[in-house]
Amino acid sequence: MTAEEFQQKFGIVGSSSAMKEIVSAIMRVAPTEVTVLISGESGVGKEVVARAIHGLSARADTTIVAVNCGAIPEGILESELFGHQRGAFTGAVESRKGYFEIADGGTLFLDEIGDMPMPTQVKLLRVIETGEFMRVGSSSTQRVDVRVIAASNKSLEEEVAKGYFRQDLYFRLRSVGIFIPPLRDRREDIPLFVEKFSREFAERNRIEFGGFTRDAVEALMGLEWPGNVRELKNLVESIIVLERGNEVGMPALEKYLPKQGVLYTPEQTNRFLPVRVDRTPEESERDLILRALWEIKNDVVDLKNFFVTRAMDKKLALPFPEGAGEVNGNGSETTEGRGLNLEDMERRLILRAIEKFHGNKKMAARALGISMRSLYRKLQEYKLRDAG
Repeated sequence: MTAEEFQQKFGIVGSSSAMKEIVSAIMRVAPTEVTVLISGESGVGKEVVARAIHGLSARADTTIVAVNCGAIPEGILESELFGHQRGAFTGAVESRKGYFEIADGGTLFLDEIGDMPMPTQVKLLRVIETGEFMRVGSSSTQRVDVRVIAASNKSLEEEVAKGYFRQDLYFRLRSVGIFIPPLRDRREDIPLFVEKFSREFAERNRIEFGGFTRDAVEALMGLEWPGNVRELKNLVESIIVLERGNEVGMPALEKYLPKQGVLYTPEQTNRFLPVRVDRTPEESERDLILRALWEIKNDVVDLKNFFVTRAMDKKLALPFPEGAGEVNGNGSETTEGRGLNLEDMERRLILRAIEKFHGNKKMAARALGISMRSLYRKLQEYKLRDAG
């Protein structure tokens, strides 16, 4: 199998010198049984490399089990890896296999291994060296035949120096080390990723897409991509959904390019975009609900911060004298009390801002230090929709 055929088969994209070296290393190490440590920033494609190693190994016909060590709570990680006996702890109503037993005869991919707690590291070292372990709550030893491939977005060498990671386990894991550079260090691979993601996503979702123009691709090559390949993939898929049927040139692309380091979509689309398009309808609905709740929280924080930090701003002097009476529902002052409550202050400040900017709600919102969404919600709440 040639390197090109290998890349195509396992979805490894890239023609840069760095990717060629990685492909060469994979093809050399895959047929062996050595432990491999894959390092690189989040989103560079460490799992893709792990699956390629497994797919070219003698274990290719068996299973590969992927485990994100950072996503499993510390208290149950040991049970998840090694299994447990019935009654080992509260809630253990039956015996259960761990990932090592499930992967017996195959490959176990331990992602984000730098987040593994020290006590579990001791047991992991033993099973890697001897193939033996004990389930939680058991006194009998079990044996498995598992090839371990580990990955980390942290420098394990630095973690060892800090005392967060065992040195003996580090040396045992990196029998062979493969470093995947960030996307910004292999920009010549970006056009290949864009073409692959565009084609596959459009075909899978039966969406017509006119592609990206040359200047648009060059603009993508100029970005820093802190989220690496994963970030690029999500952006391309979001653009295809929103620009379906159209060719994307610079005028269209600029709406989605990073602003202050964060990928965003234009205000004229939807504040809840871009969305994850590889989710089930139930998962997508849940994400949108969570985003909506977060936006509501931000609205409250916007207004709270405004009253704390800008109530005395000279550009928007308070629209009432000190000690003024309260305001009733029809806008007239009452004689009861000497202070204003929060709702009254909000209402008056909003009216003063709109008046000051002659009905321009966008400028009023900016002066108030709140979003347009917050302003319109408050206008509706106080029945001020016709203000300005």
